[in-house]
Amino acid sequence: MLTLAQAQTIMSATLAHAGAAGFKPLTIAILDSRGAQKLFIAQDGTSLKRGEIALGKAHGVVALGIGGRALHKMALERPYFIDAATHAAGGSLVPVPGGVLIRDGAGTLLGAIGISGDTSDNDEAAAVSGIAAAGLAADTGA
Repeated sequence: MLTLAQAQTIMSATLAHAGAAGFKPLTIAILDSRGAQKLFIAQDGTSLKRGEIALGKAHGVVALGIGGRALHKMALERPYFIDAATHAAGGSLVPVPGGVLIRDGAGTLLGAIGISGDTSDNDEAAAVSGIAAAGLAADTGA
């Protein structure tokens, strides 16, 4: 189970990485393995729908059990499948980098993080940094 303390560590380290790298303001959603929200923040200056995008990135990777890079590849190769999966997920599936699964050292799924605000690659880099700071493993789907 992803604990609140772990989620808070991930959130803090993600924000620190983004700040040090000079990223644009981020919206960050952290979910547990059931898809329930643990933490959600929107930095000052984020645009209106970044929250929905961050949640869609996190929900998508938890729903299908694969990282955002793998979802993106599937969207390119099998767009009808991703359209159907998006519908099945209630529209909350954004198949791009920035949705990262959070695993423990044994590979057990603990949850996911979805970030939106900068480029998808930068969103993902911030997520990976935050997960590593908590001593957990990031699964980007690469």
